[in-house]
Order: sequence, then structure tokens, then C-alpha cells
Amino acid sequence: MPGPSADLLKLDRQVCFALAVAARNVIALYRPLLEPMGLTHPQYLVMLALWERAPRSLTELSGVLALDPGTLSPLLKRLEAAGYVTRRRTPGDERTLAVELTEAGRALRAEAERIPPAIIERLGMPLEDLEHLREVLDTVIAATKNAPARRQSA
Repeated sequence: MPGPSADLLKLDRQVCFALAVAARNVIALYRPLLEPMGLTHPQYLVMLALWERAPRSLTELSGVLALDPGTLSPLLKRLEAAGYVTRRRTPGDERTLAVELTEAGRALRAEAERIPPAIIERLGMPLEDLEHLREVLDTVIAATKNAPARRQSA
């Protein structure tokens, strides 16, 4: 616990600030690697989820990516326009939208395999440090899901 003279509102003490800057800077490292593939970083995340397992429903993708369906739908439309995925209603359940990789989308995986090593090289950090960071971030993500939503009364 910080001492009584510690300023809890100093910018460099804020977890939210460190996370925001780190996220922005790391995602910027991906941009030049993804541009030749015609992908944005959010689209790359969708493709990663589909390379793990496809087809997936819109609801399932939404959960895996922690994105609401309203945010995910335009990403999927652009990926479909690029020829990487197809979206279609599931036979027998018209409410379920299934997302499937096209042949071009499956082939893109081979090109994407160069991205993780390139990011590790650009960061210049030991792989063990990055794996530890990922574990800590997973803990933070879980903590945010379990944190009670509190409203301050005026």
C-alpha cells in the first residue's frame, strides 16, 4: 500500500494508462505486417479464431473475441468482401449465422505464420517475458470480469 504522501492520481501510476499505451504501441507493430494481407488488427483476431476452429457461429465468435455482435458484424462483412470468409444462416436454425473460412482464408494462414515471430523480434523481448505478460494479462482480464460494477452516488 502506498504511503500517505503518494499521489494516487499520477498518470504513471495508472494501470489503465499503461495498458492503453502498451496496447496501442503493440498493435501499431502489427499494422505493417497485416497491411500486405489486407487485414486490420481486429480482422486478424477474427481470422485467428477461425483458424483455430471453423465454422463458428456469430455468437461463439463474439464470445471468444470479447466483442459484441454489433461490432463483429462489420468486420465479418469486410472479411467476406475480401474473400476470406462466408457467412450463412445455419440450416434448421435461421437465427444462427455460421462463419466459415473460404479457400483463400485458409490459405492466408500460411502467410500469417510469419507474424508472431516478427512481433517477437520487433519487441526485442525474451519469449518467456512475453508469455509471463500474457499470463498476467489473463489474470487481469479475469479480475475485470469478476469485479463488481459499482456506481458512486452523488
